[in-house]
Amino acid sequence: MSSTHPTVRDVTDRIRERSHGTRSAYLAQLAEIRNRDRGSDRMGCANVAHAVAGIPANDKFRVVTERAPNLGIVTAYNDMLSAHAPYQGYPDIIKQEARRLGATAQVAGGVPAMCDGVTQGTPGMELSLFSRDVIAMSTAIALTHDMFDGALMLGVCDKIVPGLLIGALHFGHLPTVFVPAGPMPSGLSNNAKSKVREQAAQGLVGRQGLLDAEMAAYHTVGTCTFYGTANSNQMLLEAMGLHVPGTAFIQPGDAMRETLTREAVRTVLGRASDAAFHCPPIGEMVDERCIVNAMAALLATGGSTNHLIHWVAVARAAGIVIDWDDFSKLSDVIPLLTRVYPNGSADVNEFQAAGGPGFVIGELVDAGLMHADVLTVRAGGIREFANIPTLADGGEQRLSWAPAAPSKNDAVARTVAEPFSATGGLKLLSGNLGRSVIKVSSVPDDRHVIEAPARVFDSQAALQKAFTAGELERDVVCVVRWQGPQANGMPELHKLTPPLSVLQGKGFRVALVTDGRMSGASGKIPAAIHVSPEAAAGGPLAKVRDGDVIRLDAVAGTLAVLLPEDEWAAREIATLPEAQRIADGHGLGRELFAGMRRNALTAEEGACSWL
Repeated sequence: MSSTHPTVRDVTDRIRERSHGTRSAYLAQLAEIRNRDRGSDRMGCANVAHAVAGIPANDKFRVVTERAPNLGIVTAYNDMLSAHAPYQGYPDIIKQEARRLGATAQVAGGVPAMCDGVTQGTPGMELSLFSRDVIAMSTAIALTHDMFDGALMLGVCDKIVPGLLIGALHFGHLPTVFVPAGPMPSGLSNNAKSKVREQAAQGLVGRQGLLDAEMAAYHTVGTCTFYGTANSNQMLLEAMGLHVPGTAFIQPGDAMRETLTREAVRTVLGRASDAAFHCPPIGEMVDERCIVNAMAALLATGGSTNHLIHWVAVARAAGIVIDWDDFSKLSDVIPLLTRVYPNGSADVNEFQAAGGPGFVIGELVDAGLMHADVLTVRAGGIREFANIPTLADGGEQRLSWAPAAPSKNDAVARTVAEPFSATGGLKLLSGNLGRSVIKVSSVPDDRHVIEAPARVFDSQAALQKAFTAGELERDVVCVVRWQGPQANGMPELHKLTPPLSVLQGKGFRVALVTDGRMSGASGKIPAAIHVSPEAAAGGPLAKVRDGDVIRLDAVAGTLAVLLPEDEWAAREIATLPEAQRIADGHGLGRELFAGMRRNALTAEEGACSWL
């Protein structure tokens, strides 16, 4: 057992000091709410009657007369998302288990859940980031019935988990457990899928061949198997102690899945199978140390860059203020312990087989790179999350846990003593183009520094058109602007990965610089993303012109246009073309999000629309 690493301790202390006022106010509010009478005692008779009118008579008796615990279920179920389709039957399982334990459970509400894989490159993608805040508000609407003694959150994917977590933290007086559904079985490998995409970008594979490959990769229920935002969500929830330990990557069809869901009910009620324990309110669990643990797990696994936005917002929901400097300082000391696509060839099922989140958490805690003294939903604390669950005695529905260590495949998961890299997979860049982040864990070492003339685009479609026309067959830094939260909702730009990969494969030195997002799938192309302030807010990207030489230096941590300071300062700031502004803000529901675009904070401030 090691003491906490000095850098981890110092970053945590700075966050605690920076957040003193907001965190104190948050905890004071929780204490006031928690000291109220329970819902059915506090509310008027008509209110209570409405709340229980739709449930069975026995459940009414338990809630009102026996004053039994009542759990609120917030679900992101729909069958448009493969990862959320398994949730269809979860409420019935949860209600059965609650009744067995003398409690009750109600579906408090549903939240929207859109699939970025479906909307990628379409107008719908411009609603994606703000769907997080809609999900948070929907969670609040569900829980505002205020009849609950605990909550279970059913969600997995990109914006859904951060939204559920933000919403839950606004009801931080409730014990809350997150319930995952697991990844789909492995299909066509991620590397093979990417190769077909590159061939399609070159016109070497037709639509049918590309469709066949995609459908072989995304082939059944469960989360996509690459390590993007959805699976990074699950890693972070494990590191925060908000799951039943080790449940993140158990597949939907596994015999253990239902037992783990029932265990989530036992856990939130404080009746976990291995110990009696009072599950703490989520607002108390998610403190500065818990947030730092999530950041450490993200860096150690080369997780999604989206979380440099989402977890800033999550922290603010708990009264905690973090910024990209905190991530950068931690990245200097957190080693990269995993190689999971796009940082390697393995998928999340292979990661789970190698030891999964439990292995990573055990390594980080033992090395003092995560805080060991944190509250979790279980009695055993965060060290309990260094284990993997099994069904005991040859398949009886009784859970036991075994240590995840040692790694079963050191090509996928390695120890702190022998990591893939001595530092984390993310890097902060700053300079006269603003502040941005780059995911370097999958970028070849010889591409960490790119210096080349700029080609400026006002949309990702314009870049794709230039690629198809053969205009980018050279060393180039592609600048794609007007993609930030205030401009068009900050869509992910995954469609740019195949053409840029083709150019890099031809030997050209290429990079992407954008105020948009690339998520966990930015891959091997150097990409300075989330540039803040964004062009639409008058940021420096609005000053860049074709031919300006840009230097992206992930070693020194800089991003700059190589022009004399006085010339750069005098450069006129371009404005978002009116026709594009209208096009980006209208049609297919985008008008409804105009207020969110106007109110959005910067990417580094979490792109929050509610602060």
